Amino acid sequence: MTSVTTATATAATDTAEGAVTTDTTHTTHTTGTTGAATRETAAPHPRRRYWRAGVLRGGIELRHLLRNPKELSGHLVNVVVALLLAGYLNDKVPGTQVPMAHLTLSGFAAYLLFQIGLVNLPQILVTEREEGALLRLRATPGGIPAYLVAKSLLVVAMAFGTLVLLLGTAALLVDGPLPHGPAGWLTLLWVSALGLLAVVPLGAAIGAVLPNPREALALIMLPVMALLITSGAMFPLASLPAVVQKIASVFPLKWMAQGLRSALLPDAARAAEPAGSWELPTVALILTAWAILGFLLAVPLLRRAARRESGSRLTERHRKAGLSGGRSA
Repeated sequence: MTSVTTATATAATDTAEGAVTTDTTHTTHTTGTTGAATRETAAPHPRRRYWRAGVLRGGIELRHLLRNPKELSGHLVNVVVALLLAGYLNDKVPGTQVPMAHLTLSGFAAYLLFQIGLVNLPQILVTEREEGALLRLRATPGGIPAYLVAKSLLVVAMAFGTLVLLLGTAALLVDGPLPHGPAGWLTLLWVSALGLLAVVPLGAAIGAVLPNPREALALIMLPVMALLITSGAMFPLASLPAVVQKIASVFPLKWMAQGLRSALLPDAARAAEPAGSWELPTVALILTAWAILGFLLAVPLLRRAARRESGSRLTERHRKAGLSGGRSA
């Protein structure tokens, strides 16, 4: 159920780092061959330069992703699983005339956003750290800020691309749900964006502390699958024990799924919600709180990971990985 764009991001690393360096070198050359007044005019603000380099890098990584059938197939598998599951379900949501398949597709859409931010992103960060990308970026002027901008753009493109693909194919093939009217589309947009803000910083924080790519998936997937089952993403949350509902309500997936249901399902489906309503203000509050917590964790942890990187640490990790591979063989 998970697709990691590791190979894509790694293939783009050298090219993107070169773009950042070229941009910096061009600025230095321009400012060095003109007068003081011309230098102030010609040299862009450092933050603007890093944003431009990050956008360039993000575009490079996205093009590599689109040209890599293996990476794309991983995302397509998730969509196919959702469609098969929706096609298999013929029941109605208890107490309503809403097809259970519509509820499942809405929840699966939330899960895919959750997975990209909290599963795929940490794996990408851990793998690139192990391959020395973070160490090389430290030596590149503006490399770390540009890297973070690029990763943010890549995650947003992956998330919304997958969401559009899922909802579009579901509507065509299994009569899947789509928003009704401008208000529904607006709710779909803000819940998806705020949901990503809630989970992407958490994914970055997790990626900064995970030991290595081989353990990353095992450490992440078990709690993620537990949340998928207990957050009402696949079936009505009201059918679960009250204590499970309370635990699930602490985490963002429950609120992402509930917000997307409000955008994609008719108002009659509110009867299946534990509170009997969509609770959109609470959805916004909980996801905002998780976004703030994620940023507070991610920034210091990423800085710590960047400071701790060194050639000796990288060599030692590669040596341990080689020994582990030799023993397993």
